[in-house]
Amino acid sequence: MLNALEVFTTVVVGLMVGVEFSVAFVINRILDALPEDSGQLGRAHGGRMLGAVMPVWYIGSLVLVGIWAVARWHHHGTGLVVTAGALLILSVIMSILLLVPINNRGKTWTPENRPEDWKEQMNRWDRFHYARVAVIIAAFALLVSALA
Repeated sequence: MLNALEVFTTVVVGLMVGVEFSVAFVINRILDALPEDSGQLGRAHGGRMLGAVMPVWYIGSLVLVGIWAVARWHHHGTGLVVTAGALLILSVIMSILLLVPINNRGKTWTPENRPEDWKEQMNRWDRFHYARVAVIIAAFALLVSALA
């Protein structure tokens, strides 16, 4: 049963990493290359859609990692799992303090109401997102290592 929890947790975190990696290095690049206001509208829609799903995914992943750490407290690899959990906590803090405020503004923008510095704000969001992706990739790598 605990092995199933470990594998399930690793898959959930791995899928989250894949989605966030895709946003950073595929989806946003595609949106940025679209003509006229399409990219900004796409980012606003993505912000609304993923802004509703990702908090549950991040917190759910953290809860699963916490359960794994407690259930296997005195076993090999627990330090890796705890460190992965600390990185996921860092990613949640980064999200709340750095990314969510920009996303909350950006998801309401239209070509008619967006601020003049909207591209700079999106570039700032991208830079913070790259750092968050690096943090969750590290957490995922630690979970995979703990399975081995």
